[in-house]
Amino acid sequence: MDKEYVNQGLQINRRHFLSKLSLGLGSAALGSLLIPGLFTGDKEGMGKVLANTPHFAPKAKRVIYLFQNGAPSQLESFDFKPKLREMWGKELPESIRKGQRLTGMTSSQTSFPLVGSIYDFDQYGKARAWVSELFPHTARIVDDICIIKSMHTEAINHDPALTFFQTGAQQGNRPSMGSWLSYGLGSENSNLPAFTVLLSKGKGNGQGVYSKLWSNGFLDSVHQGVQFSNGEDPVLYLGNPEGMPGHQRRKMLDVLAELNHHAYEKTGDREIHAKVAQYEMAYRMQTAVPEATDLSKEPEMIFDMYGPDSRKPGTFAANCLLARKLSENGVRFVQLYHQGWDQHGNLPTEMKQQAKDVDQASAALVKDLKQRGLLDETLVIWGGEFGRTNYSQGKLTKENYGRDHHPRCFSIWMAGGGVKPGLVYGETDEFGYNINKNPVHVHDFQATVLHQLGIDHEKLIYKHLGRKFRLTDVAGEVVRDILV
Repeated sequence: MDKEYVNQGLQINRRHFLSKLSLGLGSAALGSLLIPGLFTGDKEGMGKVLANTPHFAPKAKRVIYLFQNGAPSQLESFDFKPKLREMWGKELPESIRKGQRLTGMTSSQTSFPLVGSIYDFDQYGKARAWVSELFPHTARIVDDICIIKSMHTEAINHDPALTFFQTGAQQGNRPSMGSWLSYGLGSENSNLPAFTVLLSKGKGNGQGVYSKLWSNGFLDSVHQGVQFSNGEDPVLYLGNPEGMPGHQRRKMLDVLAELNHHAYEKTGDREIHAKVAQYEMAYRMQTAVPEATDLSKEPEMIFDMYGPDSRKPGTFAANCLLARKLSENGVRFVQLYHQGWDQHGNLPTEMKQQAKDVDQASAALVKDLKQRGLLDETLVIWGGEFGRTNYSQGKLTKENYGRDHHPRCFSIWMAGGGVKPGLVYGETDEFGYNINKNPVHVHDFQATVLHQLGIDHEKLIYKHLGRKFRLTDVAGEVVRDILV
């Protein structure tokens, strides 16, 4: 009896052992797929995958950033100030200005005449958000967006302000936000870059954009933004050289990778691996990019939604549609720059043209993502590098005026990706000069964007020259009031 009991126990233990072993083998197989190098001793490969793990469950998977380069006026878009109309031409009170810093373009002015917008505003949506008549399409989606009216920055000129928004520092040679996300999360699609850049230019006075804005900085070069052009070849020099068929290109890359591997063993230079990764990415992109950028299969109703310019490559509307295509194909961060918002003079005419360039397509992007079920996992951002003054730069007339740079307060909007829809956040004073309520600094904005993608901005760091760097430097608080 005792012997039979022991044998039965052994049988149960063997059965239990084998059943658990099968589960273990399945887990191991899955682990080898998710973490290459887990069982091969490739610590570097395994470390990269582990580094690409979010700190917590993300609300958003990807970002489309519609950057309005040159700084659109908040006073002609989303921050209605009837007081400025009442006091048209009167002097800005010193009690409001408080001796704050001015640019070199208006610091020599002896008078600062207040000027209200000549364009009408109305209230829309459940939040009764004020929106200018220049943005009728955006007005129709206010229940899907969050308007932040209390952004502020220290930078007062375009280049440092733009660089600050994109890299977290006013000087160059720092990684862009897209590069940080590529470093922190990697790509959703191994055949496309994690970070892409699209450029367009409006009819207004333009400020230049430079490759330093999508630079990898001190991160590995594989994290640099890839600029797409509006020509026949979306990515320059991607195709095989003339006379070289695909199989020869593949053989050349294999030999080159072997040579680079030997070089790495001798020098330990990590950039060698980054170059190999770029070569391989370019090879895979030869097939993936034409497919991801092909708009020919889009139905007419989509082109109609984005507007007539969506059929013209290189326009803001066409880039918005392309951004949706890239995003749904797994590109982590799509950065659009639209130039032409620098209205120091002739603002009424130029801003009307600029708004017409972007309003319909920006709203269409939000609607398009929403109807495809992608808005909840895609964070859309719209805004510039700072705001515009409430007083006129130069001569003021009833028909014409301009506004100088104003970093003290300005407006942006965000949509999707776990941001509260239909919300107006922050408040400026009746002169539109200072913030009264809920200020949001550039670093707060950056921390919030990272948070929505599952990243703790204080933990996404990179050691360089003996110092630990991060996108938000030593500041930044997540703006939790605007999050779902």
